[in-house]
Amino acid sequence: MTEARILGRREFTLAAAMAVLSGVAITVSGCGGGSSSSASPAAPTSSTPATSSDKTGAISSNHGHAAMITSAQFSAAGGISLGIQGTASHPHTVTLAASEISSIAGGQRVAKESTSDNGHSHTVTFN
Repeated sequence: MTEARILGRREFTLAAAMAVLSGVAITVSGCGGGSSSSASPAAPTSSTPATSSDKTGAISSNHGHAAMITSAQFSAAGGISLGIQGTASHPHTVTLAASEISSIAGGQRVAKESTSDNGHSHTVTFN
């Protein structure tokens, strides 16, 4: 039987970066001791229903955050700062450049780190 190994922050960051670069899906659990789920798309919190061209991001160590780029934001063709608070008790923001928005619209995978709030941050992955 293999023994569980706890990674330090630097080891985890390096391992995660290498996995993302190699195309491996990453599941992260735990976030500041609260309950969490694995990285999965978060439900939109907007009262407007999602359209087929909206893109929902998968959020690591998610505990109520939601990330969605709307078709209107894609059409604007500029960079955005996306608030991902959702139903969580604290906010985070993910900033995406116009080139990253274009890549996501084209079906490419883009992963960005959120701001650090409440003692932690999240990685948001689109596509």
